[in-house]
Amino acid sequence: MNDSSGYDEKEKKKLGNGVVGILAESVNKWERRTPLTPSHCARLLHGGKDRTGVSRIVVQPSAKRIHHDALYEDVGCEISDDLSDCGLILGIKQPELAMILPERAYAFFSHTHKAQKENMPLLDKILSERVTLYDYELIVGDHGRRLLAFGKYAGRAGLVDFLYGLGQRYLSLGYSTPFLSLGSSYMYSSLAAAKSAVVSVGEEIASQGLPLGICPLVFVFTGTGNVSLGAQEIFKLLPHTFVEPSQLPELFVKDKGMNQNGKSTKRVHHVYGCIISSQDMVEHQDPSKSFDKADYYAHPEHYNPVFHEKIAPYTSVLVNCMYWEKRFPRLLSTKQLQDLTSKGCPLMGICDITCDIGGSIEFVNRATSIDSPFFRFNPVNNSYYNDMDGDGVLCMAVDILPTEFAKEASQHFGDILSDFVGSFASMIELEDLPGHLKRACISYKGELTSLYEYIPRMRKSVPEDVQDNIANGVVSNQRTYNILVNFEEAKVSELH
Repeated sequence: MNDSSGYDEKEKKKLGNGVVGILAESVNKWERRTPLTPSHCARLLHGGKDRTGVSRIVVQPSAKRIHHDALYEDVGCEISDDLSDCGLILGIKQPELAMILPERAYAFFSHTHKAQKENMPLLDKILSERVTLYDYELIVGDHGRRLLAFGKYAGRAGLVDFLYGLGQRYLSLGYSTPFLSLGSSYMYSSLAAAKSAVVSVGEEIASQGLPLGICPLVFVFTGTGNVSLGAQEIFKLLPHTFVEPSQLPELFVKDKGMNQNGKSTKRVHHVYGCIISSQDMVEHQDPSKSFDKADYYAHPEHYNPVFHEKIAPYTSVLVNCMYWEKRFPRLLSTKQLQDLTSKGCPLMGICDITCDIGGSIEFVNRATSIDSPFFRFNPVNNSYYNDMDGDGVLCMAVDILPTEFAKEASQHFGDILSDFVGSFASMIELEDLPGHLKRACISYKGELTSLYEYIPRMRKSVPEDVQDNIANGVVSNQRTYNILVNFEEAKVSELH
């Protein structure tokens, strides 16, 4: 009896002991990111516990992590599968349930704060093991901006991957383009190497041009957050011109007017970009009222979708980077795409970086993987295919894009996380934490914190009602932490 009591007391003392563990990622074979790189660990260890709050770092061995175990060992980390000495354990994604240790603090992207059904066994395990859980997604600054995210890397990897697929798709339709020389993002040793490859494609477009039959080649970007900015960063490496939404029809009059029965030998030496926001996607049902962003967010039922009429008819590639909720009109429905196809719409593909399945783009009905990123949807017969040949629209919805640039994404993430690790590692009482970190704590010693007491009620609710309630902020606990920050930012794709 005394031995058991002594063990429990010893376990409880682990929380806040300054010993940090780093998980070996096990959820997805492609997950090569790490929450802290060797250089981050070196700074935390060599700065001294009094200053950094960290006394030891134990790293689980991993042969696929972007930084090899030896590099961690070189800076003073311990390499061991055993994290039992650690009071704080860090990961990118959740650990296997059986590996969760009791009375510890964990930090990772848990996907539990909206009572996501597939992750409720994880939350149950966290609570039953009296675990303290921090969710990176919930660490936000004073202005509601997420402080820890991979958005730009999702956008960067997403567009590189889609350009690679676009080259293959055009080839299947009889067009050879410079895009054919590109590979997927993960095939490059670094972000810089991937950018260099896109620059080479751009140089070839500038010198040799694109076939007139696929021009004007128009990329439409939704949203203005980090995901969209990351995708635009890659796009801007090509010879390009940005146009306003109102100018899109002019592009087709200008370029297509030169095409004589599709037999012109003229080449086009640049691509077009267009950035759209909510005001380009909907209009008020009352023609006398102009678009008002605040009113739209409060009363989306008063607005009708117009993207399919004003933007989609002139879009070659739709790069979807916006956050969407069920209460808002869809960006593009299956029926709208069918109507557009019957009218000869030039839409070649959907690069859905949000990976919002069945969401703002209705016919994107599945997530795709890094090693099989594309599927083809034919709206004429409402059918899906896993090839590049035949009629239809090329779709991509990879749900773990940032890990394709694992080295740079990890460095970026750790640069921010390392500022918080000391607080997490030395925390014994929740009140010890600064406000922005305390608000990211879903569970403290196995009890849901006040901001997340709504989760059990949501679990008992009808899913559709839950979505509407979250979207409208209608949860009985009025103090519920509103994590739906920055509406224009994609919740992407694993924007984590």
